[in-house]
Amino acid sequence: MNTYDLLVVGSANADLVVGVDRRPAAGETVLGSDLVVHPGGKGANQAVAAARLGARTALLARVGDDGHGRLLRDSMESAGVDTSGVLVGGAPTGVALITVDPSGDNSIVVSPGANGRLTPDDVRAAGGLFAGAKVVSVMLEIPLESVAEVARSVADGARLVLNPSPPAPLPDEVLAACDPLIVNEHEARVVLGAEPDGEPEDWARDLLALGPRSVVITLGSEGALVADASGARRVASVRVKAVDTTGAGDAFTAALAWRLGTGESLADAAAYAARVGAAAVTKEGAQASYPTADEVASL
Repeated sequence: MNTYDLLVVGSANADLVVGVDRRPAAGETVLGSDLVVHPGGKGANQAVAAARLGARTALLARVGDDGHGRLLRDSMESAGVDTSGVLVGGAPTGVALITVDPSGDNSIVVSPGANGRLTPDDVRAAGGLFAGAKVVSVMLEIPLESVAEVARSVADGARLVLNPSPPAPLPDEVLAACDPLIVNEHEARVVLGAEPDGEPEDWARDLLALGPRSVVITLGSEGALVADASGARRVASVRVKAVDTTGAGDAFTAALAWRLGTGESLADAAAYAARVGAAAVTKEGAQASYPTADEVASL
């Protein structure tokens, strides 16, 4: 009996957001709106998204012993995430400093903080979490050496889902463990080390040649493409009126990972994840926008 449907290993940040009429030039000061602080980070976002859908979810992450760390733990616990794997200390909680102009364009500076202190030893010490998880999801907002240790720690019979964001070249052992590797066009370019040629089906073929057991390529308004050794298939997008796309990719990844753990095919899991991502963009914010299973069903 698995304890968790999904174990997320990754980042937890406080998003500090200020609206500005225009972003300042070098050496310039501009006035902004009142500061708004949101719980964020791709790891925490995925964990909350899955838990709100009803998945038994745990997070392995590191936060600081500070107010931002408490904000993040409170947000995850209120969503039903098991935070026993959220380690405290080593550095201040990671922070994303975000300015947003009237058009919605943003500029972001990320201070990794405690995220950068999630070590391979921390991963090895969390063996009980890995042993109890059907699916493990990881991203690149933690050290790459820790991501490699996650790939080595996935239990027999479980599967590893990786979204390489922010993108970076990946070791062969990590690529070989991915089932699936989830990328957008920019991330595909970095993983491949070259501009993708041809159509997304061609990108998928080239990515599979690097070692992943399966690949999902997100295509924005055009939906997604899923591919494995049996071939490639397109998954349609869901048409909604978008209000805020923040964190929608994390909701997609979390939903897909959870549904794979229930035994759904890659195409069916991606189709469900597309509906979750569509529901998420109809509300403002990241974690605050994530839907319940009932809300997805009614979309």
